[in-house]
Amino acid sequence: MSSLSSIRGGDARRSIAWQLQLHFSKLQDPELLIRHALESSKRAGDFKTATKAHARIVTSGYWANPPVLASLVSAYVRCHQLDLAERVVHQVASRCRDLLTLNIFLRDLLGAGQCGVARKLFDKMPERDAVTWNSMIGGLTRNGRFHDALASFRDMLGSDVKPDGFTFSSVFTSCARVGFLSHASWAHGLMIEKKIEGHYILNAALIDMYARCGKIQTAREIFDSVPRDDVSVWNSMINGLAIHGHAHDAITVFSEMEQENVTPDSITFVGLLTACSRCGLVEEGRKYFDSMRRRYSIQPEIQHYGAMVDLLARAGSVDEAYAMIKEMPMKPDAAIWRTLLSSCKVFKRSRLGEVAIANIPRPESGDYVLLSNTYCSLTRWDSAAKMRNLMKKKRVGKNCGKSWIEFAGEIHQFRSGDRSHRETEALYEVLDELIKRTKMAGFVPSMELVLMDVADEEKEENLNFHSEKLAVAYGVLKSSPGSEIVVLKNLRICYDCHCWIKLLSRILSRMIVVRDRLRFHRFE
Repeated sequence: MSSLSSIRGGDARRSIAWQLQLHFSKLQDPELLIRHALESSKRAGDFKTATKAHARIVTSGYWANPPVLASLVSAYVRCHQLDLAERVVHQVASRCRDLLTLNIFLRDLLGAGQCGVARKLFDKMPERDAVTWNSMIGGLTRNGRFHDALASFRDMLGSDVKPDGFTFSSVFTSCARVGFLSHASWAHGLMIEKKIEGHYILNAALIDMYARCGKIQTAREIFDSVPRDDVSVWNSMINGLAIHGHAHDAITVFSEMEQENVTPDSITFVGLLTACSRCGLVEEGRKYFDSMRRRYSIQPEIQHYGAMVDLLARAGSVDEAYAMIKEMPMKPDAAIWRTLLSSCKVFKRSRLGEVAIANIPRPESGDYVLLSNTYCSLTRWDSAAKMRNLMKKKRVGKNCGKSWIEFAGEIHQFRSGDRSHRETEALYEVLDELIKRTKMAGFVPSMELVLMDVADEEKEENLNFHSEKLAVAYGVLKSSPGSEIVVLKNLRICYDCHCWIKLLSRILSRMIVVRDRLRFHRFE
């Protein structure tokens, strides 16, 4: 059977190559033909077609066409021919001395997601201007390479090219996604030092940065001090308030926006619906979902439907959320089915959870874990075991939860049960003491969350050493009493840790802030 599939796969590739040869002879526009061939080779992973297109580029004189060359590099990467991709970059950098052409090539490579190859080109460029640096930093940011973007910015500061407003807008976005306040303060201070004039893109990025780094009050102060005639500035403030769970403040800002005659756009309503979802404002969410269509003639997109499904599901209206998914005018994406799956875990709806995971195109580890958690909460150990076996069969590894805390300019990272930190002994002594104090105050671990049919003592030990608890304990160990503790986590905070940190905040009379994958949790 496998050999038959192999033959058919080979026939399909030869068929593609034959069709492309036919196109070469018939189509009028050689550039269109070449790009069509490269796109086809990328989709099929057809190395032979990519090399033929490469030859056509050389013979047709398209060696100085940046979009075509970027497509060629992407095709080689897709065909796992990284050496050839890098050779193309090297030849372009060696032959071309026109900075404009090289900048366009760099931009197109980053636009195609080829960050590693783009970096090779960047390093080989004989000269770089502000456009070169902005393309590199902005491209890395758009591709989610936030630490690399900040590293490139530091390199730029050491060059003879001065950053401008566009540089800082990308830097602020990277700082926002990294989430550490020290990065944000450093970048903002540099902008002031270099006397960069603010514009609406920069102001929006600045507000977003402080909001995502936990300083929503600073974000509000900036919002109140800058020109607010562009909708993006309002959107940053509304979305910032939403991720902090300040729904009523977000609604107030929206009212001010209407009073100042700034027309909202689709992003505005994503922020409003998210804010309503975070605080369970179901009726208000329905009102905004309706008004965006009736009053502003904005057709809901998949993000709006996703926010509405989240709003209904969080409020316990799981069946209504499922009905909305079925009635959507577009195909629901994986994020929407994951929202439903998450609510099925909370409200113990295993049957509907099975429907949700069946509709996720490529389930990830977190999806299986959510359904396993649902089974465990219903003490369906056999079903949970089958789910774990399915994960093993499909070779799906569980995403490792990681938490970070910043102290004295240094980032400290923890994993669940981590004992690699240089202050592990003192850290675990503090954690043990904190666990004792929370137990004395009435805390009961949520042992139904542990994916094992084992003794309660073993379950409790599993919960005690989650990464966010370790990070909070380290914050208590190193910081002064009464100071704020801020922790970042790569996954969603679990229910047990949420309840534990909430009680600990009360016991210690301290503000503890946890930013997880979706939002801020402020315990005060």
